[in-house]
Amino acid sequence: MSRANGSANLHTVTADDPPFLFHRGTGYRRHRLPIGTTVIYPNEPLEPIADRRAAIEYAIDHPLGTDPLDGHLRPGMKVTIAFDDVSLPLPRMQSPDIRQTAIEIVVERLDRAGVVDIELICAICLHRRCTPAELKHFVGPKIFRRFWPDRLYNHDAEDPQGNVNLGDTSTGEVVEINRRAAESDLLIYVNINLVTMDGGHKSVPVGLATYKSVRHHHNAETLLHDSSYMDPPNSDFHRSCERMGEVVAKKVKIFTIETTLNGDLFSSLLGFLQKREHGWSLRDRLSYYGSRVGLRMLPRALRRKAYNALPAPYGLTGVYAGCTEAVHARTLENVDRQGEVEVPEQADIVLVGLPGISPYNIDSPLNPILVRCLSAGYFFNFYRNRPLVRKGGVMIIDHPLENEFCRVQHTAYQDFFNELLPQTSDPRELEHRFEVSYAENERYIDRYRNSYAYHGVHPFYMWYWGAHGMAHLGKLIVVQPSSELSAQRLGFDSAPSMDAAIGMATDFVGAQPKVYYYHCPPIIMCSLPA
Repeated sequence: MSRANGSANLHTVTADDPPFLFHRGTGYRRHRLPIGTTVIYPNEPLEPIADRRAAIEYAIDHPLGTDPLDGHLRPGMKVTIAFDDVSLPLPRMQSPDIRQTAIEIVVERLDRAGVVDIELICAICLHRRCTPAELKHFVGPKIFRRFWPDRLYNHDAEDPQGNVNLGDTSTGEVVEINRRAAESDLLIYVNINLVTMDGGHKSVPVGLATYKSVRHHHNAETLLHDSSYMDPPNSDFHRSCERMGEVVAKKVKIFTIETTLNGDLFSSLLGFLQKREHGWSLRDRLSYYGSRVGLRMLPRALRRKAYNALPAPYGLTGVYAGCTEAVHARTLENVDRQGEVEVPEQADIVLVGLPGISPYNIDSPLNPILVRCLSAGYFFNFYRNRPLVRKGGVMIIDHPLENEFCRVQHTAYQDFFNELLPQTSDPRELEHRFEVSYAENERYIDRYRNSYAYHGVHPFYMWYWGAHGMAHLGKLIVVQPSSELSAQRLGFDSAPSMDAAIGMATDFVGAQPKVYYYHCPPIIMCSLPA
């Protein structure tokens, strides 16, 4: 389908409308909205490219700003292929993953050119390591069998010998990245872009970086004052990444391959999730009721597994290769084609159904800190020019907000929640008093390097990620949370129902508020007048 935009994506609720679908963690339910509420619908999925292998080959043979890939290759050279980790895309992609197709093509070219010194690195930065099964899904069984485990592995930001300092930026930011990547004759980066925050100079200088580098932009000061992490030209966060990218580009020869996907997230079984309620067929209604009842009957762990079991049938909408800056400019245009929706004015109240999956809880609970990050960090920041909700307005999220942490992945998160938040929730104070001790904690480092835990500093970054949104909002209200303690520690208000939450928000912002419902999935990038 082609992209719709503007008024076609906006619907004003009337008395005749059916209830509207909201995600609620690993389930969903429907709410009747106040008459006059504006529902913001996402664009329909773009028509995918029919032959994605041909598209990738064309991109690397007709690159932007540099010679074709074959022109960079020679026998005896050292080549490293880096690629995005499990945080992209969400939900995971049906096999074959687009990374598999791109990497298979690249390796074929390397073999043809007589290149034998090849290694593949998953660019996890300070995220958890990807499992062998996840790596196999990314690169495919053929590449996995050939390179795993000695020449296919996760980046290790804490390996004292495995990283190298490339110098400082013009403003004194330390640039330290993976040694193998830095010392290669050619570094090829294979990227997936779902949102405008990803890709570009956020790939190599961040994905393959260490704490010494990442702390320069993942910090309270930068993230509190950033206009929007999803609007790169106006983002201090992205300007820092770009400065680091300039340093890397002087020392490392990089050939970038970036891909974009459409918004086709669900198989036919769950297709109702991304349809407009007015257009539901009888099958859609039966699927909704059946899946909702089925999910409710499962224990929480099985509910999460079932909710994430069906991979997405994404279609490739674009692929560009060559010089990082030129490639990323084209990538952002393509991301906007799928995600951007024009919204004429700001709202007083914004409603969001919050799903149970984020980039940082694959196969684990969405713990309270990640709920704050997903709502006040990600969903708040899906805008260009001005936030969707006005300064001092209210965001209402429908989410169970359970006080549950994965002991393997989120060890430092649980300690952050239980030990630090009772002392302070101020991002600057948390950074000043506690960040270094968590970042340098040997227990957290060991679990990051040898198990599947996020780095000890990661919960701080997720807390900072929501700082701008929390400072902008007058209130953030969660509907029917399971844990009142979690709501309090996150700085959220709570309400027993959606109607009660809207009533609380109206009392706070004033009579006759402008109410928006951000209808997700898929993701919407709201473009408001400057």
